[in-house]
Amino acid sequence: MNILVSDGIEDIGKKILTEAGHNVVDKKFTPEELLKEIPNYDAIIVRSATKVTKEVIDAGKNLKVIARGGVGLDNIDVAYAESKGIKVLNTPGASAISVAELAIAHMFALCRFLHVSTSEMRNLKWPKKEYSKGIELTGKTLGIFGLGNIGREVAKRAIGLGMKVIAYDPIVKQTDLQVKLTSQEEVLTQSDIITLHIPYDKKVGAVITKKEFDMMKKGVILINCARGGVISEKDLLEALKSGKVAAAGIDVFENEPPTEAQKELLNHPNVSATPHIGASTVEAQERVGEEIAQKVINALK
Repeated sequence: MNILVSDGIEDIGKKILTEAGHNVVDKKFTPEELLKEIPNYDAIIVRSATKVTKEVIDAGKNLKVIARGGVGLDNIDVAYAESKGIKVLNTPGASAISVAELAIAHMFALCRFLHVSTSEMRNLKWPKKEYSKGIELTGKTLGIFGLGNIGREVAKRAIGLGMKVIAYDPIVKQTDLQVKLTSQEEVLTQSDIITLHIPYDKKVGAVITKKEFDMMKKGVILINCARGGVISEKDLLEALKSGKVAAAGIDVFENEPPTEAQKELLNHPNVSATPHIGASTVEAQERVGEEIAQKVINALK
């Protein structure tokens, strides 16, 4: 069968598909081109760039499978695809370790001023006094929104660092980890550091807004390696300015790449920013490629 790889996957994934007897086309089309080309394919594999909209699904008369190499499915009209009998697949666990490690990396960077001291030292400054009041992660309370695959990996590492971990997840009712499952309110009010690992729901919008910021401890550290939009960037900037939020580590944004309107947030000295690279490690990408290829093969049988 014909499989379109729209946003690229590791060679191991393409090899698995080809060896299974499928014709793999690794090519990026514009949205207009995709509408013309999609009727030729039985399956499409995307990452976050390609949007599989209702129009694409309607045009894909032979589509049997839509696969996302990654966790989120917000660039795919899942409900409409499934209503047409098309299987929608993703790889929720393949990149969990990589995203979790980046979340922890942001915590370290912010607690010890790594993000700003490096820049200053490159200009031959010696900001020893300015950055001598870092804090340890050990002993701090980490609040996790979302105890799925990624949230669990963050919790494991936090526990290993000697942190107290509490979590809110409306679906998870019990865990074998040393994590206290509690209410959203307790996570907001009791955490020294809060990290989000939840999907973005367009119907809900931001889950962290001024209301939630007002509930947090003064001087809280906030980490978002989940999805742009789960935190109101406007309200986050105000919370940073007021000191309610001491620092923020951000890997995902409301607009990607960021626009001029987001420049003030990105330039805030207490923000550690990365360009949506949570899942972008060699190991994660290989796992993603292998897993999504095998899932597509099984779905097409």
